Amino acid sequence: MKKVKLLIVYYSMTGHNFQMANWAKEAGEKSGAEVRLRKVRELRDISEAKENPAWEKYLEDSKDIKEADSDDLVWADAIIFSSPTRFGNISSQMKHYIDLQGGVWAEGKLANKVVSAMTSAQNNNGGQEETIRTIYTTAMHWGAIIVSPGFTSDAIYKAGGNPYGTSGTATNDGFANDLEDAVRDQAKRVIQITEKLLN
Repeated sequence: MKKVKLLIVYYSMTGHNFQMANWAKEAGEKSGAEVRLRKVRELRDISEAKENPAWEKYLEDSKDIKEADSDDLVWADAIIFSSPTRFGNISSQMKHYIDLQGGVWAEGKLANKVVSAMTSAQNNNGGQEETIRTIYTTAMHWGAIIVSPGFTSDAIYKAGGNPYGTSGTATNDGFANDLEDAVRDQAKRVIQITEKLLN
């Protein structure tokens, strides 16, 4: 059986999507995938992090994570994106990364990839579903294969019941809802579906 190559691409400022990405990485590896964890480039002036302890901590915690590039997307069989919600949309940093992929898209190198998505926001109705669907719109343009969690696991209900992708309400102490099992189940589902497509 061919081993799945899973790419997890995330943007995080205060560590929430970084945590989700790490749960997905652990689940992917446990499911037998070869996993790359990549962050997208920060567009803000990181000197401002001095005023935000959570951002400063995240920058330190993630300093050894490589930045995503086009080669990572080409390499992958499956991709999980994780972006915070910004006014019901993906972050500008994630949008910038996606917008740079015109070359590999035009060459057909993003077609038939499995794509799934996750997000977080500061309140329960902050646009989480729309953020995930925005990523899926991009995936459709690529000719990718969207794999959402649906209601395939009890963990989805425990996490808040978003069938499009795991979404969390971010707090100063982590998340208001219990996301870990939902993230892990979503990653496992991505691996299982990708294995069926590859083998």
